[in-house]
Amino acid sequence: MSALPPVDSIIFDLDGTLWDTCDVCARGWNNVVARHGIRFRTITGDDVRRVAGKSHDACMRDTFIGCNEAELEILSRETMAEDNLLIDQEGGALFDGVREGLIALRRSYPLFIVSNCQAGYIELFLKHSGVGELFSDFECWGNTGRPKGENVRSVIERNRLKQPWYVGDTPGDQAAARFCDIPFVYAAYGFAACDEVELRLERFLDLPALLFARGE
Repeated sequence: MSALPPVDSIIFDLDGTLWDTCDVCARGWNNVVARHGIRFRTITGDDVRRVAGKSHDACMRDTFIGCNEAELEILSRETMAEDNLLIDQEGGALFDGVREGLIALRRSYPLFIVSNCQAGYIELFLKHSGVGELFSDFECWGNTGRPKGENVRSVIERNRLKQPWYVGDTPGDQAAARFCDIPFVYAAYGFAACDEVELRLERFLDLPALLFARGE
């Protein structure tokens, strides 16, 4: 345990790391497709999981292959609003152990969120998850239009964090941590595969176990 890098704070990705709203979002995307008569197959929760972690614009382009630019513009704009509407009504599913794990971690570390989601989405997580009061700050692509690495750096700088860890489940999360030269903790229970990871979680509660085992 002594070989673990030091940590004074923890920054989390959201989708695939803390909760899953993919089935809800799939219904939202299908609603927009139907509303505008766009010819495309039915979107599933697994389709959403496949692109989770990317900016919303990139999710649309990588999912709705073959749609024209006008359709992609409609999809990008309206699915953001539709997702937020449905999630506000239904919430999302926390991964096992997230609630109790975050409560335990918050006793020793300030907690943060950085996601590639649309504006307003993190606020819905904070509202519906039951753990919103545990987080000190957050940032997202929808607010800034900037890549995840830059948003992680913004959270680090404005909160004067010295030794943060970033916890996420996608190669994009891993790249964001590298961009900021901070340790990456891979949530292997999430949506994507990451190679060459040094810190790996098979379940969320592995994180407090990992930290508190060394007396922190």
